[in-house]
Amino acid sequence: MPLIIVGLGPGNIDDLTLAAWRTLETASTVYLRTDRHPCVPHLPKNATFHTFDSLYETLEAFEDVYAAITEQLIAAAHHANIVYAVPGDPLVGESTVTRLLASAEKENIEIKIINGISFIEPMLKHLGIDALDGLQIVDGLLLAEMHHPPLNPDFPTLVAQVYSRDVASDVKLTLMNQYPDDFPVSLIHGAGTSEAFVEKMPLYEIDRSQHINHLTSLYIPAPERYTSFESFQEIIAHLRAPEGCPWDRKQTHESLRPYLIEETAEVLDAIDNEQWDELADELGDLLLQIVLHTQIATEDGEFYMRDILRRVNTKLIRRHPHVWGSEDVNGSSEKVVANWEEIKKTERATQGKQRDSLLDGVPSNLSALMTAYKYTAKAAKVGFDWADVTGVEDKLREELDEIFAETDPQKKIREIGDLMFVLVNWLRWLKVDDPESLMREINAKFYRRFRYIETHTTKPLTEMTLDEMDALWDAGKAEGL
Repeated sequence: MPLIIVGLGPGNIDDLTLAAWRTLETASTVYLRTDRHPCVPHLPKNATFHTFDSLYETLEAFEDVYAAITEQLIAAAHHANIVYAVPGDPLVGESTVTRLLASAEKENIEIKIINGISFIEPMLKHLGIDALDGLQIVDGLLLAEMHHPPLNPDFPTLVAQVYSRDVASDVKLTLMNQYPDDFPVSLIHGAGTSEAFVEKMPLYEIDRSQHINHLTSLYIPAPERYTSFESFQEIIAHLRAPEGCPWDRKQTHESLRPYLIEETAEVLDAIDNEQWDELADELGDLLLQIVLHTQIATEDGEFYMRDILRRVNTKLIRRHPHVWGSEDVNGSSEKVVANWEEIKKTERATQGKQRDSLLDGVPSNLSALMTAYKYTAKAAKVGFDWADVTGVEDKLREELDEIFAETDPQKKIREIGDLMFVLVNWLRWLKVDDPESLMREINAKFYRRFRYIETHTTKPLTEMTLDEMDALWDAGKAEGL
């Protein structure tokens, strides 16, 4: 005995298909997912109607409601021919239908679907757009649970089931991680009914609308072009194509190495100078290097962008069991770091990657300053460290004494090197996690003060005495440079 699923259309009884009407007209038992649908009062009256609206009132989670509906319909279908009627089209935004299809296959129950006009077609009419122009359709309930929208901003988006102000508020917060707060959007209320209307407003205001109900959807137009990661990949692939740029086409992983280092340094400069608009530009240049490397790898059959994203995404989830698992870190960042290291160790063992030394794994291309910091930090984790900071201070004094006691110039240089290594250790004890940034800050300070000397003297630097330079240096220092 088949279970027939009928789409009731978006609302107006005139939009009900002839096939749907004939099915309902001859049915003896009809189950309605909800009777809160404008065409329900106008349906044929010969059948016995049942509704699942009470489940929405007694069960807290939608998943529980959908599971209960599926269970009851499967049980009923074992004993009689039944019709299940849903708003719109059965395969557009109807979770119970996809659940039914899966359950019916296991229970050997035949399913017949009578399609209907979905909520999408009237939306297109009210908005005056073509769905084939890249329209994305997403469930508002899904967006409400996320932190970043899974959308390509180069294309317009229709968000369904924004049926309450609470849902609209959560949807808004998710979208504002990608779109400006005042981005112009539209709420479409009652599409497919005689009361349908469109309400235009900035994104941040959508949860203030007094008209939101169970027939409300949200439309997000496409912003200006070239705002998506996909566009970026297309541009880089085009540059590398036969008709693209000769310079880009000749690049290899090896030839791009200096540019990756250079762009990273420019990002750090923007951060150090707190030039946030400049930082956006420099991060784009750094991302260009990453995408260009990926395109080269794609062409050579080494890996795809999806491989990079899959690996880093699964790695992040795997290494954060306190976020995506049951691990409890009690709000301790130190516990997070300890877990991270243990998980990394397990990963290496699983992958058969052995390290001869605890110090292995520190990138060889790090600056000498950062390498020293990483070495001492790793050694300290197994107890190769002073008991307290006074031990570092005593070692510092010892190294200074050895420098001044040494008379051989080459040996003195080595002793100074030892002193520098102890200084890095001291910074670690003082909780300076990035001595490289500290050194860049000191270098920038030197630049500012020396530049002050250059701009406040009336004669060439080569004609100034050291005392004159020192006086200007102190003046710049007094001004906070």
